[in-house]
Amino acid sequence: MSVSFNGFNKNTATFKTAEDITAGGAVKISADATVAACSDGENFCGFALDGEGGYACVQLCGAVTAAYSGTAPALGYSKLAAAVGGVKAAESGREYLVIAVDTAANTVTFLM
Repeated sequence: MSVSFNGFNKNTATFKTAEDITAGGAVKISADATVAACSDGENFCGFALDGEGGYACVQLCGAVTAAYSGTAPALGYSKLAAAVGGVKAAESGREYLVIAVDTAANTVTFLM
């Protein structure tokens, strides 16, 4: 048996977008029923699973594995913010339950 968090409590919703969204990128609410890519350091509401044609499927909760930049996030409840290409440890903002950190691959798995 192996450890796996794939699919755990994974909930998604489809939002409108003003522009195409990169799959795997952090997103924020930008207008009514609309998401946009996050800028560096912003709080995020979810991660885009895809995004083209004016719509994006966004994962709003569940286990997420994302690239991190800068200092590796700490295990346990840690503050995370959007970063270019993923997330980064933050000093303020929302806390997420970090359940795994792979420093060789620079990825973090956390629960939203």
